[in-house]
Amino acid sequence: MTDWITTPVDARVLRGALDVEATEHGVLPHRLPARARRQFPDGYLAMVEAQPSGVRVAFRTGATAVELDVLATKTVYPGAPATPEGLYDLVVDGRLTGRTTVTGGNVRTVDMTTGSMETTPGPPGTARFSGLPAGAKDVEIWLPHRETVELIALRTDAPVEPLPDRGRRVWLHHGSSISHGSNAAGPTEIWPAVAAARGGVELVNLGLGGNALLDPFVARALRDTPADLISIKIGINLVNTDLMRLRAFVPAVHGFLDTIREGRPEVPLLVVSPILCPIQEDTPGPLTPDFSGRQLSFRALGDPAERALGKLTLNVIREELARITAQRAAEDPNLHYLDGRTLYGEADFAELPLPDALHPDTAAHRRIGERFAEHAFHAKGAFAADND
Repeated sequence: MTDWITTPVDARVLRGALDVEATEHGVLPHRLPARARRQFPDGYLAMVEAQPSGVRVAFRTGATAVELDVLATKTVYPGAPATPEGLYDLVVDGRLTGRTTVTGGNVRTVDMTTGSMETTPGPPGTARFSGLPAGAKDVEIWLPHRETVELIALRTDAPVEPLPDRGRRVWLHHGSSISHGSNAAGPTEIWPAVAAARGGVELVNLGLGGNALLDPFVARALRDTPADLISIKIGINLVNTDLMRLRAFVPAVHGFLDTIREGRPEVPLLVVSPILCPIQEDTPGPLTPDFSGRQLSFRALGDPAERALGKLTLNVIREELARITAQRAAEDPNLHYLDGRTLYGEADFAELPLPDALHPDTAAHRRIGERFAEHAFHAKGAFAADND
């Protein structure tokens, strides 16, 4: 019999969340603050911001056994392959030492063509880890990046205390579903987590699947969140939603950057353009799911000739982001630009093609994260320690 000690799950033992909501079952981590959530135009963004990509339950303990009771909400897409079970990654003193899934939970069914959602209730479950090394250690349980997770109870066989401040810099990142984690197998394998581990920084991941759309409430969240380093990876969602034309895009980027700089005027700010995505390099959106093959893929519906009418493509966006950042950097020396094809380009696509023509797989996530760390955190990079 184990003599369990129950520790309340609250902001003191959570990393990577901007807000914590009390629910009927426990607490729900959010990656956008309540003020921003009141301005959402639809339910899809509400779903993805509550999926805890980069969020972890973090504490210091001498425990050798840990249990975390949760109520997960898993998402299924009719017509698409079954979504893999969400993984809970156990990291001890910076090393991945365990991985598990949790049975039960709610099931949210999302129609990819209409956006409609329906949720079927299910029971809570428990993530269990045993055989942890004896002695005091830093423990993190990284939550599934593609499931909503209500946290009910944390149990250990030794006392728990919040992690002490290790003096690590906080990296705040915003991006699309690729930054959210897309097809990566586990939460520590999404490219921002890979890059953060390499760079020795604390990650706050505002990668929002389908929603890197230059929303003002996201810019305000970036402005108001304490951070030592900020990056924004924008472009792909603006193309595949066909949200705006060039005339609106340029001032929207300026406005997004202006808002961030209102609260973080001197923090190193790195603007990253899209990685290579052949279906949208020169073809505008919108994008549509294609169920005709053996697995889900995506295709663009626009006409390349529409670029002359101001429609956006990935190449148009890269050109404009490079121009805008160069213009602003003349007065903002802490503003930097990185072409996303440096992280994943033509040679990478040939070796590690995008399985659904849009999102990288686990191996490509690892490469993107490693490349980002090489460019951003090296001695002359935008996030070099001596640049702060």
